[in-house]
Amino acid sequence: MNKVMLMGRLTRDPEVRYTQSRNGDQMAVARFSIAVDRRFARNGQDGNDTTADFFNCTSFGRQGEFVEKYLRQGTKVVVVGRIENDNYTNKNGEKVYSVRIIAEEIEFAESKAASQQNQGGYQPQGAAPAPQNASSDDFMSIPEGIENDLPFK
Repeated sequence: MNKVMLMGRLTRDPEVRYTQSRNGDQMAVARFSIAVDRRFARNGQDGNDTTADFFNCTSFGRQGEFVEKYLRQGTKVVVVGRIENDNYTNKNGEKVYSVRIIAEEIEFAESKAASQQNQGGYQPQGAAPAPQNASSDDFMSIPEGIENDLPFK
């Protein structure tokens, strides 16, 4: 079984081109890259380092059209697909080994409003901006009279 599921942000705007499909129609081929935050530090790194892995992805047909129309740098998505070898021989005759994710399903991983606040660009997990109404003691102030609306007491 070859199945992969990744959640991350696009590192740049997708590149989309159209090719002839087998039946003569044009088919979208979208290439993009996502940055996926690591959940745990690797050996030799302290736990405070925020690191990410970067994956090249390709989608075809309707998924490629979806990518072209809706995805931009910084958009957070969930990609479900398969891994394929993307090996080649470079100009120097050396074999280069890499993998590519063939995206079969793509879904937004955050609301449109949250995506617009991000304004594109990859931000490591620990680099999120602080809330605007945060005080110097790192606690958000709660508006007066809201106690009755809180789900806990």
